[in-house]
Amino acid sequence: MQPPYSRTMYELLAEQAARAPETPAVIAAAGTVTFAGLRDAAARVAGAMRERGIRRGDCVGILINNRVEWLEIFFAAASLGATVVPLSTWSKGPELDFLLGDSGVKCLFMIERLGAQAFADDIAALVATGRHPALERVVLVDSPPRAGFESYGDYRAAGPLGPLPPGEGASASDTLVVLYTSGSSSRPKAVPLLQFAAIENGFNIGERQGLRPGDRVLAAIPLFWSYGAVNALPATMTHGATLVLQGRFEPGEALDLIERHGCTALYTLPAMTNALVAHPDFRPARTGTLRTGVTIGAPQDVLKAATVLGAREICNIYGSTETYGNCCVAEHSWPLEERANCQGMPLPGVVLRIRDHDTGALLAEGETGEVEVKGYLMPGYRGDSARHNAEVMTDDGWFRTGDLGHLDERGRFHFVGRSSEMIKRSGINVSPAEVEEALQQHPVVGLAGVTGRPDADRGETIIAFVVPRPGARIAPADLVAHCRERLSTYKVPDIIRLAETLPLTPTGKLMRRELKSLAGES
Repeated sequence: MQPPYSRTMYELLAEQAARAPETPAVIAAAGTVTFAGLRDAAARVAGAMRERGIRRGDCVGILINNRVEWLEIFFAAASLGATVVPLSTWSKGPELDFLLGDSGVKCLFMIERLGAQAFADDIAALVATGRHPALERVVLVDSPPRAGFESYGDYRAAGPLGPLPPGEGASASDTLVVLYTSGSSSRPKAVPLLQFAAIENGFNIGERQGLRPGDRVLAAIPLFWSYGAVNALPATMTHGATLVLQGRFEPGEALDLIERHGCTALYTLPAMTNALVAHPDFRPARTGTLRTGVTIGAPQDVLKAATVLGAREICNIYGSTETYGNCCVAEHSWPLEERANCQGMPLPGVVLRIRDHDTGALLAEGETGEVEVKGYLMPGYRGDSARHNAEVMTDDGWFRTGDLGHLDERGRFHFVGRSSEMIKRSGINVSPAEVEEALQQHPVVGLAGVTGRPDADRGETIIAFVVPRPGARIAPADLVAHCRERLSTYKVPDIIRLAETLPLTPTGKLMRRELKSLAGES
């Protein structure tokens, strides 16, 4: 496809509305909204924001799960050149306290509650402390009027935003979002990302997937995450496709959405794929419309998404929030085995280089080292996390990812693991991901997590935690024998512990710090 002309997000929405006004832009629990309908709603919300003093550069918070209002507010703020700060709906009171203070949100749009989490009570308590003077307005999108809160209905009923004076509207180089991402630091890092780069990199991600008008893309992953806000959203929008939102992931409902709306693509993770195919109501026919999408994970995770779930052209990916979600994506048209065993070529406008940790020398193709990225990058962390900028950015403008990997003779990237997660056994580096992949090739293994534990003789021993598939039984000795057939001797786990669960994030990623703590206790 040809890339869109627009280089700001609201202009992108308006461009698609002009091209195909009656085409569905989003399908959500509240119903279907066309591109023209979403554009008009965002224009009214933007008009109300402008009347209430929101200006270019101001921070607008969104504490809402996946629903149409999230998109209305996002595009409205983007039209003003305001910066959207999506807040995680997994956040607790103390976390919200930090996020509001660090971001300087001026206006917060929020739902009253989600599940057991009473956000309105949390925010009211934080406002009462007086610690957040920048926060001038709090708007409830789904509740009757409540003291201290504004009603979103008033924003939706406002007149549309009119022409703005020169210099007061959005610019392609404005900060579109500040996304908070957890990592090596104790506090989440504030990652600013720009309007034009989100559109351009998002378009390239969609191209690698083979997205096209008429596609329906299931987004059960949260919009407040980079996988949603600067990946699924712009990839779908730049291709005139339809975003199918799930309020929050639940496998039975996700299967219903795929089947009911004929979803042709999806954004998934290994834990989500496993939950979908393990659901008692899963049948291949229910996901038969799937064609493409993206996922992370080991080769067997990509293979499962393609052959069992049915997204036969699914793409393997690599990236981080700092690189607009993805900087490498496998081509949907490549043979499946190729897509499963690498993370693809760097996207257009992106360059990777590999550096030796000890010598600092740049490495040749096939040599594993620390990964550095240049191209579509954040301009630098904000707020409290700005203190990390000197350590993550090189003098010549490359981002130190903290990952290990290599580029092969064709320029394809192969991810090995986080440098901080490598196990040093008898002086040799062992990738936990490689051992986990070998374990998960055993037919009765559901999940595996591998970490190291200090050892006086060998530096570290390798400890594997294994969750068997439901109803299955396996002896640790059998798993050791299984690994010996697939791994070099120094990579075989010294200890295998059978477990009922592993510590996972809400998005299904293994929490390696917690796993290391478990290893210390075992």
